[in-house]
This record gives sequence, structure tokens and C-alpha cells, in this order.
Amino acid sequence: MRAAGFIPIGRTNMTEFAFSGIGINPHYGTPLSPYDRKTGRIPGGSSSGAAVSVADGMALGALGTDTGGSCRIPAAFCGIVGFKPTAARVPTKRAFPLSTTLDSVGPLAASVACCAILDAVLAAVPCEDLAPFPLDGLHMAVPQTLVLDDMEPKVASAFDSALSALRKAGARISDVALREFAELREINAKGGFAAAQSYAIHRPLIARSESLYDPKVLVRILRGREQDAADYIDLIKARADFIARVNAITAPYDALIMPTVPVIPPPVADLKEDTAYRRTNVLVLRNPSIANFLDGCSISIPCHRAGDAPVGLMLFGQHNADRRLLSIAAAIEKVVSPNRS
Repeated sequence: MRAAGFIPIGRTNMTEFAFSGIGINPHYGTPLSPYDRKTGRIPGGSSSGAAVSVADGMALGALGTDTGGSCRIPAAFCGIVGFKPTAARVPTKRAFPLSTTLDSVGPLAASVACCAILDAVLAAVPCEDLAPFPLDGLHMAVPQTLVLDDMEPKVASAFDSALSALRKAGARISDVALREFAELREINAKGGFAAAQSYAIHRPLIARSESLYDPKVLVRILRGREQDAADYIDLIKARADFIARVNAITAPYDALIMPTVPVIPPPVADLKEDTAYRRTNVLVLRNPSIANFLDGCSISIPCHRAGDAPVGLMLFGQHNADRRLLSIAAAIEKVVSPNRS
């Protein structure tokens, strides 16, 4: 980024070790979503301060990491754009790891075009304008399993309005069962790659300094102790099989489309109890984490009306189809976020 002429202006607060979709930091403070600051709502995590800095106009763009939604969740909760590239697209060498299998480094910015510029710099590819993608003939699929469950009315309304606007613009949108998504809970029942790999990374530090950890983060890391070598091997096999089966179903479509998260940002005060925190964390990570498990690319675009609670519209693209997905997102942005693009 420096070599391309960008000027870093600061570091932002975030979830400790990037291990939560909520964005709370008990040590250094929690940046609040720009929406309804009087109430004090969560910014989404893990890249919480990154999203807030862009939404407040403090920065043109920000860098985040996305292991299960950590660029897209705060983007959705702060009313901006967040892009998760295919994991191998951007080197993670100097980023502190959470899951070496799922980690990706992506941009957050005010528009798809800005994210595309940042992505090109990060991926060391030519920084060219996105190719126009006509909406007339675009064919997208809305999964009917899991991702539409537990939607709050404001999210459902914004999502339905976005789909209606896209259909009016000529896009073809099909409902697809994708029952495979229901398998993810069982596949990741022992914490998945993030728990196993973060525990391996943190084990020496926990032995020395366990009391310094955010307890809500520590409990997630310690779940890695539940997996043995056989469990881990089974997880690798299950992922490969899952990717193959889902890709076979989704190949005919230009993208999958769904709400980034099914809720608007809840107040920080509502998540003080561990049970409420865990329930909300699982809920906000549910949809975006699918793209990480599939090893694809994904983007969240704001689709709410100006002044309303922030709602993200999320697109999934195939492995290494990043620039194509960004072109599709730019076309969709003009329809669902005309006053922001």
C-alpha cells in the first residue's frame, strides 16, 4: 500500500486476535457503529475500527482480515462495503494468524470501486477499471437453507427491496435449496479450523499469560483442545467434499446473494451476558463464514435506505473469480445503493 502511494494514518481497535464477529474490545475500547451512537451499538467484528474509520470519513479505506466474515460483518453494520478475496489472492505473511486455512486479507471502503482499487494493490495485479457487467441477463441464486433464518424485519424488508430492484433492472434471481448449508454445524461441531489452528498458535502464550486474554475470546480458542488428529483429518476431508458438492450446484449462477447478517447491530449493553454474546456471535458469523469454508470470494454492499438501520447485501463468487465478482457488485451497487456509489 505504501509503495502504491497510500499514506497509513493510524491503527484502529478491533476484536482481540480477530476472533469474534461482534467487535467488542474490553482492553482498549469498542468503536461504535455510526448508526444510532446514542444507543451504543456494536460495530461488527473483527475489523471493527477499520469499518468505523471509513464510515466516519477518517480514512479513504481500511485493511481488515476475514476468517469468517471479519471484513463483511463490520461493513454491513457500519453501512460501507467490505470485500473478502479468495484466501490465496493476498499474502498473509505479516498478518498475525487466526486460521491459516481460512484467513484472508481484504479492504473496507465506501464503494465497490474503492475496494477494487485496494484489492488490486494488495493482490499485486494491474489496477484497472472494473469491466462493466450488464444486469440484464445476470443470473443469481438465493439459498433457501439456513441463510434466511432469524431475519429481523428491517433486514428482511431491505433484502426484499434489493431483490425487487435487481429483478426490475433485468437480473434473474432463482431460489435454490442448497440443503448442504445445513451440514456446516455438524462439520464444525468441535470448533472447526479456527479453533484448532488458533489453539496451536496461542498455546504457548496462554500458558504464560492466560489471565490477560479477553475471556470471550479465550473460550473460543480453548475449543481447539476438543479436536484430536483424527478429527482434524476428518475436517479436511469434509471441507473438500463440501466444496465439491456445493460448487456443482452453484456453477450455473453468476453469484449467490443473501443478507450479510440477519440482524441490525444490537446494543453493546445487550451482549454483556455470555449467553447473549455467544448467540449473537454465532448468528452474525453464520452467513459470511460459508464463503470462507468454500474458499471463494465475497462482498457486502449496503442496501438500506439512507437514514435507516444498516443492512448488508452479500454476494458469493467462485474460487479465484474475484475481479468478476467485483464487476458484478459494482453493477448491483448502482441499483441497491445509488446514493452511495
